[in-house]
Amino acid sequence: MSEPVVPPQLKSQVSPRTVFTVCLVVLGVMVLVVLVAKTRVALTLTGIAALIALSLEHGVSRLEKRGFKRWLAIAVVLFGLFVATVALGLLVIPDLVTQVDALVTQWPHLWKQMRGTGILRALNQRLQSLGWNERLEEATPAIAGPLPALLMSAIGGVVGLLGGMLTVFFLVVFMLVFGGGVLKRLLELARPDHRLRYVRVLRNVYTATGGYLSGITLICAINATLTTTMLAVLGMPFYLPLGVASGFSSLVPYAGPIIAGGIITLLTLATGGLWKALAVFIYFLLYGQLEGNVMAPLVFKRTVHVNPLVTLLAVLFCVELAGIVGAVVAVPVAATLQIIVREVLLFRQERRAAAVLPEP
Repeated sequence: MSEPVVPPQLKSQVSPRTVFTVCLVVLGVMVLVVLVAKTRVALTLTGIAALIALSLEHGVSRLEKRGFKRWLAIAVVLFGLFVATVALGLLVIPDLVTQVDALVTQWPHLWKQMRGTGILRALNQRLQSLGWNERLEEATPAIAGPLPALLMSAIGGVVGLLGGMLTVFFLVVFMLVFGGGVLKRLLELARPDHRLRYVRVLRNVYTATGGYLSGITLICAINATLTTTMLAVLGMPFYLPLGVASGFSSLVPYAGPIIAGGIITLLTLATGGLWKALAVFIYFLLYGQLEGNVMAPLVFKRTVHVNPLVTLLAVLFCVELAGIVGAVVAVPVAATLQIIVREVLLFRQERRAAAVLPEP
C-alpha cells in the first residue's frame, strides 16, 4: 500500500523583512503627520520666510554679479525693501485707515442694504425655510457674552502677529546669510553621480519659485491699481480698502478674484446703485480675462507650468493645512513637487535604459 503523497508546503512570498519595512514606513508616516500637526505654526512661518528669502535672493545674486560682497548685497536689498514698504505705508495707510474705519462704522447699514437686494433676499428666504435664522439668534447671546475673553483673544492675536512678523524677518535674514552654505554642505554629502541631479532640481525650484513670487507680486499690484482707479472714478466711498483687498485676492489662484469681485459688486450695489454695480461686474469680467489670458502667461513664462486642476487641488489641500497662507503658497508647492516628480521619473527612465543596453 503506497503512502499518501504530501504536497510540498509553499513558502510565503512575504518575508519578515518586508513586513518589518512596511510597518516601519507606516509608523514613520504616522509620526510625520503628528509632527506636522503639532508644528503647523512653525512650519507656516518657515515656509513664508523661505518664499520671501527666495524672492529676495534674485536681487542679492544680481548685486553680487555687479561686484557687491554678499553681506552688503543683503543689506542693500533689505534696506530697499524697508524703504519701499515705509514709503508705500506713508502714502496709502492714512487714507486706508480712514476708509476702513468708515467702512466698519457703516457696515451694519450696508449689510442691511445688501440683504434688501433681490439675490440676497431670495437667499435669506431660503435660509429662513431651513431654520438657520433661529440658529443664528440662539448663537448670538453665546457669542456676545464673553466679550472680555474675545477682547483678550484679539489682543493676543495682535501680539502673536507681531511676533510672527519678527520671527519671519530674522528667518529671512538667516536664510539669506547662511542658507547657501547649508545647501552646499548637504550637496557635499550626496553621492557624486547624484550631485548634479540635485543641483539641477534646486536650480529649477529656485527659478520657478522666484519667478512665481515676482510675477504674482506684479499681478497683485496691477490688480490693486486698476481696481482702485476704477472704483475711485465711479465715486465709491471705500475705493482704497476695496482695491487693496482686490489686489491681495490675486494671491489665491482662480477663487480669490472671483470672491473679491462678487463682494465688491454687492457693496457697489448697496452704495452706488444698479448701474454702478453693473459697471463693476463688467470690469471684473474683463479683468479676469486680462489676468488669466494675458498677464499670467507673460509674467509666469519663466516658471513651471502647473495644470489648473493640479493647482486647484493644491489650493484645497494647502488651505486645509495652513489656511490663507496655504492658499498663497499652493502654486510654488505644486511647482516644486512637479519638478521633483519629473526628476524622479527621468532618473528611473535613465536607469532602465542603462539596464537594457547590451554589454560590449
